[in-house]
Amino acid sequence: QVQLVESGGGLVQPGGSLRLSCVASGRIHSIGTMAWYRQAPGKQRELVATIARKGSTDYADSVKGRFAISRDNDKNAVYLEMNSLTPDDTAVYFCKAERLIDYTSGWENDYWGQGTQVTVSS
Repeated sequence: QVQLVESGGGLVQPGGSLRLSCVASGRIHSIGTMAWYRQAPGKQRELVATIARKGSTDYADSVKGRFAISRDNDKNAVYLEMNSLTPDDTAVYFCKAERLIDYTSGWENDYWGQGTQVTVSS
């Protein structure tokens, strides 16, 4: 059974940094694009950043120049380095694995993690 588990969230002061990690476990053959989303209270979930299997990246305008997404295909992991954090970055952050093929079913599916809370406050 495939699972995505995020870690690295927490409370940080404005201007601070955090590094989120997400590891996919299970009998995984391959993963396509990996991404980070976030959802603030009372708001819709929004895309933060994506990274293709070969490494090309894309970012929401609100995080460009502050956040960096990376991945390790051997570890089935994706990371989000967040710098210059502001209270507007406060949200639950979710990772997503797209077009994941696992050996058990042989099917291609998208998977979500359970989320990790990031709170930016003084």
